[in-house]
Amino acid sequence: MKKFMLFIGGLIAVFVLLVNLGPMVLLALSAGLLYVCFKKFIKTDSVAAKIGWAILGLIVVSIAFSNLYAVLGVAAAYALYLIYKNWNTPEGSVVHEIKEDDDPFTNFEKQWAELNK
Repeated sequence: MKKFMLFIGGLIAVFVLLVNLGPMVLLALSAGLLYVCFKKFIKTDSVAAKIGWAILGLIVVSIAFSNLYAVLGVAAAYALYLIYKNWNTPEGSVVHEIKEDDDPFTNFEKQWAELNK
């Protein structure tokens, strides 16, 4: 049952990722263009050039905001990563490990339980 649910979740995540692939590319391109506009804005000394770079930056920000729902595609990619990571784990097992440390501040709960015994 676990594998079936992971498969269905993975299938949904793949479809969401494929649907949002174009907006994800445009969001990445607009972020790169915004970085270039910002760097050029900082380097220039002319007031007219600063105004031009600021206007171009605002246009690029509007493109980025119009593709902001591409974050759903990033979330779907992360879901696919988690599904891939949990595919071969046996049922009832924990994926992450708990590290023990001798620091009294990190093991407060353990020490508190020992004191209450």
